[in-house]
Amino acid sequence: MTEPTPTQAQALSINGKQFSVVADPNMPVLWVIRDLLGLTGTKYGCGSGLCGACTIHVDGKALRGCLTSLKQVQGKQVTTIEGLEADKLKQAWEKHNVPQCGYCQAGQLMSAAALLKQTPKPTAQQVDDAMSGNICRCGTYPRIKVAINDAVEA
Repeated sequence: MTEPTPTQAQALSINGKQFSVVADPNMPVLWVIRDLLGLTGTKYGCGSGLCGACTIHVDGKALRGCLTSLKQVQGKQVTTIEGLEADKLKQAWEKHNVPQCGYCQAGQLMSAAALLKQTPKPTAQQVDDAMSGNICRCGTYPRIKVAINDAVEA
């Protein structure tokens, strides 16, 4: 099978919906999601996969959208913050007033949701490990951890 060219339409499954985009197969999927599809909940932060603001799920696994190419998600299910169904986690986020500026929160929620899907009752160390790649400039890390633990208990 040959790799699609930038002028060929490529099919994508995002949040359970099918899309067709014409883009360079090497384009980061973050830009496809934001610029071509208009789903702006997934944020651009550093462009190097270090801050976690662009975290998405690809077949349930948390990945950095800025480092994941369009060709890497072909035939896979992509979930963005707009499609995340982690109601207990979202409620815990609200209950514990986690967001301040809110910029990192989509990535934080996506990482936490992937953790809880893979490990429904994580240890404190597992929470630390899963969330360590997400930077919060406002420093709400203690509230994030409390919210994750609250969602586990719910």
